[in-house]
Amino acid sequence: MSALEAVLARRSWSKVTDEAPDRDELLTLIAAAGRVADHSSLQPWRLIELRGDARHRLGAAIAVAQDADEPSTKPLRAPLLIAVVASFRRSEKVPHWEQEAVAAGVAHVLSLLLDEAGWGVIWRTGGYTRHPAVAAAHGLAPDEQLLGWLYVGGRPERASGRRSPVDADALLTPMPADGPTVVAASTLEKTKKDKKRKKDKGSS
Repeated sequence: MSALEAVLARRSWSKVTDEAPDRDELLTLIAAAGRVADHSSLQPWRLIELRGDARHRLGAAIAVAQDADEPSTKPLRAPLLIAVVASFRRSEKVPHWEQEAVAAGVAHVLSLLLDEAGWGVIWRTGGYTRHPAVAAAHGLAPDEQLLGWLYVGGRPERASGRRSPVDADALLTPMPADGPTVVAASTLEKTKKDKKRKKDKGSS
């Protein structure tokens, strides 16, 4: 299967069975997912594996975040949860938003690889995703942020619903030929001319 075929076949699986990939399979896929574009090769991400009782601990943390009386059962919807964490590195060239984009890219590629390997995957978030109680449950450092969880399990016999087609023509647009961009270009040209005049005046 080509990369294009794998992407076109990908879908989110909201319901999965109790089967899950083992750690060895995960490591292989994660090593591949980590090859996403990464400015300065900072590797500003890490993943946290949640199985068994770890899912119950997450449920308790979600309850704290939501001020609920009982632990949330949402983490029990899949046998394996993979928490996606942006681990920000000190860099003068690469801002935090760009580092977070790398972490999100790893999650997207990993979900695609898991899907291509035959597993059911869905990326879940929630209003509690960045609550301090949830961060503490994952052992996050002050310079880390949670981006959500990949819920992973076996695929049920009944296929997931089809996705609506993407209108690529509507989403790929040319850069405007007028407006702020033209103003910026003319300003830049004026700045160049002013510098040239000063240089010529200084040498005369």
